[in-house]
Amino acid sequence: MRSACLSLLLATACWAIPPFRQSGFMDFMMEDEPGSGFSDVGDTTPAPAPEFPVLKEVPVQSAGPVCPFRCQCHIRVTQCSDLGLTQVPGEIPPETTLLDLQNNKITEIKENDFKSLKGLTALILVNNKLTVIHPKAFSSLVKLQRLYLSKNLLKEMPANMPKSLQELRIHENAITKIKKSSFQGMSNVIVMELGSNPLSSIELGAFADLKRVSYIRIADTNITEIPKGLPSSLSELHLDSNKISKVMADSFKGMRNLAKLGLGYNEISMVENGTLANVPHMRELHLDNNALTGVPPGLPEHKYIQVVYLHANKIAAIGTEDFCPPTFNYKKAMYSGISLFSNPVPYWEVQPITFRCVFDRSAIQLGNYRKK
Repeated sequence: MRSACLSLLLATACWAIPPFRQSGFMDFMMEDEPGSGFSDVGDTTPAPAPEFPVLKEVPVQSAGPVCPFRCQCHIRVTQCSDLGLTQVPGEIPPETTLLDLQNNKITEIKENDFKSLKGLTALILVNNKLTVIHPKAFSSLVKLQRLYLSKNLLKEMPANMPKSLQELRIHENAITKIKKSSFQGMSNVIVMELGSNPLSSIELGAFADLKRVSYIRIADTNITEIPKGLPSSLSELHLDSNKISKVMADSFKGMRNLAKLGLGYNEISMVENGTLANVPHMRELHLDNNALTGVPPGLPEHKYIQVVYLHANKIAAIGTEDFCPPTFNYKKAMYSGISLFSNPVPYWEVQPITFRCVFDRSAIQLGNYRKK
């Protein structure tokens, strides 16, 4: 009787506690944690599911301007040289300050090629096939300082070049004429390279607006005279390898800042008296490879000239007062170089006193003359 009662009590107790049902591998670790799925040991009612913040979808923003295909872009510099391009590439970063497009095959600059490059300061288009530049191509380049257009096929100066330009290099093209309006408003230009063009004429007043230019090179052209109206601000003027036959005094009137003048490889047979008086601060004069028959007048009276190239001319005689003044205290700077070789002058007849104002004997180059 006792065993029957004990069995009945155990059965009743077993039904009082519901069996454990594991719904997850780690449920036993979360029994006492809020939100574990069971609030109490004897409670089979699942706890409310935890609330997680809803993540809103963030729209993907479009990428900014990328570097043009095959070009290299780095810190406001875009380099697209030597790529065989036939036109200016698109998608140039607008923050670009230096754009290098040299050594390509670009034939035309269109109106909007540089429209977005308002901060551009240097543009290199050397060695392309340019024949056309749209009149408004540079209109947005208000900060451009350096423009390199050398070694192209341009037949005329580009129109409406930026007024901010400080350096213009456009040599080795096919330009035949410089018009009066070519450099209009370009008062900031300091360096100008126009050489190796088939230039035959430069209109009077073409340089009128160039108030700050200090260096001009117009070499290897077809001009037959020194351009009129050269800027008084010039310190260097290179007119070598042209077809100039005479040097007139008024060509250099008012050019008190000119320090170096290159007139080698021309056809000059005469330098007008008074020419050197108009360039009182001249330091270096190149008149080699011309047709001079005598030493240019005015050298003894010039206080500052130090280097004179007269070799490869037709000078047959040299006087004792062709280079130096009568008194030593007149000249402010001694000669450091005088070249007279390849002239028909008998050098053994030149008196030593002729070079009394030369700094050193080695500064004089006489040499022999041989007829070809």
